Amino acid sequence: MKLYAGIDLHANNSVVVVIDEEDRILYQKRLRNELTELLQALAPYQETLQGLVVESTYNWYWLVDGLRAAGYRMHLANTTAIEQYKGLKHTDDQSDARWLAHLLRLGILPEGYSYPKEERIVRDLLRKRSQLVRQRTSNLLSIQNLLTRNTGSSLSGNRIKQLTVAEVEHLSPQAELALTVKSTLVVLQCLEEQSEQIEEVVFAQLKLRDGFRSLPTVNGIGQILG
Repeated sequence: MKLYAGIDLHANNSVVVVIDEEDRILYQKRLRNELTELLQALAPYQETLQGLVVESTYNWYWLVDGLRAAGYRMHLANTTAIEQYKGLKHTDDQSDARWLAHLLRLGILPEGYSYPKEERIVRDLLRKRSQLVRQRTSNLLSIQNLLTRNTGSSLSGNRIKQLTVAEVEHLSPQAELALTVKSTLVVLQCLEEQSEQIEEVVFAQLKLRDGFRSLPTVNGIGQILG
């Protein structure tokens, strides 16, 4: 008998459902997010399980990696693509887990890409860099706006990055404005330093692959983003 399982993963617990070929529920329970506990619950069904589905939520790494290491055939569900079926779903967690197993049984599960574990941490580093770059740009624009609004002068982004404390005090007609600009400038410089540190680590671990070598020819895409 072929079995199929779905796990509705939450922050500190998961609902596990195992169904058979007729969609009958053989197991259904909410468990703590403890790998040992989950493995014990699934062990009686492992030999006949055709696959196990986990949604691509923010915290799937530990669960998918742990179950895969234990020998389970894992499927990472594309949650965005599954939304088209939401009219057929109920709203509780048990139904969500059962629906994942049901889609797998029918062979129509929209799957997401399970990024290789060994490269995943570098991808997360790049995501952090993107976040820092956005924050850096926000702080840079804040300084531009402050100076333009209060002094009428408009400085380029590169010029702002080169500002010294003395120059800020000279440009600012009021001590309060100077303090605001200096505080923002310190944050900007810190973000710049952290971004550069991340880039060094990424460049040391990854090289631009052949299929992506044309990306840096697009305006706005450099080596690190490519």
